[in-house]
Amino acid sequence: MLPANRRSITIKTADGLNLIGEVATPIGNRIASVLCLHPLPTAGGMMDSHILKKAANRLPAMAGLEIIRFNTRGTTSEAGTSDGTFGEGITEKHDVEAAINYCFNEVAVERLWVLGWSFGTDLALKYARDPRIQGLILLSPPLRTSEKSDLEFWAEDGRSITALIPEHDDYLKPKEAAGAFKIIPQINLINVDEAKHLWVGEPSVYRVLTEIVRLMAPEKLPLPTEN
Repeated sequence: MLPANRRSITIKTADGLNLIGEVATPIGNRIASVLCLHPLPTAGGMMDSHILKKAANRLPAMAGLEIIRFNTRGTTSEAGTSDGTFGEGITEKHDVEAAINYCFNEVAVERLWVLGWSFGTDLALKYARDPRIQGLILLSPPLRTSEKSDLEFWAEDGRSITALIPEHDDYLKPKEAAGAFKIIPQINLINVDEAKHLWVGEPSVYRVLTEIVRLMAPEKLPLPTEN
């Protein structure tokens, strides 16, 4: 864990739930902010899922990026459990919208990107439509609950979308992803050789963090591999 200003947060949803989270802010200049939407909680996904935790541990110091993480309803991490119960990606609409508002109203972000991983990519595509957002980053998108109308929204909207597709993904491999996302002309599909859905291993972690920084703070590349 590299130096940053870290603080616990509580996000209140429109339907009255308290969601727990954390903000990790650079000690120096804040170049941009990233709101993270975690993988499927019924399969162990949470705000501490390893890519998201490593982003929070490293990127504020390495790249001047502020990392905002939280547990969706009913999800547990080391920091505790958010109120409510898993909503099958439906009632989580309130969670995403409340988190985005919290970022602007309480964290006072200036440039906010939304990063979704697996289940979190569906939440991003369906619910992270706030016009104040710069764009989306999708890690291992399964397109499990996203519909054609969601993709059509982003195609018409025109904002930046970057999707990292693992070669050995369990749900949507590069060839299938190219077909599924062709409706969005501005999407940047990045196929990652040897990677898997969960991005296990330091080379995969380094690649994901590098692509995040390439999008928001390219002047900070290459990322260091040692403290």
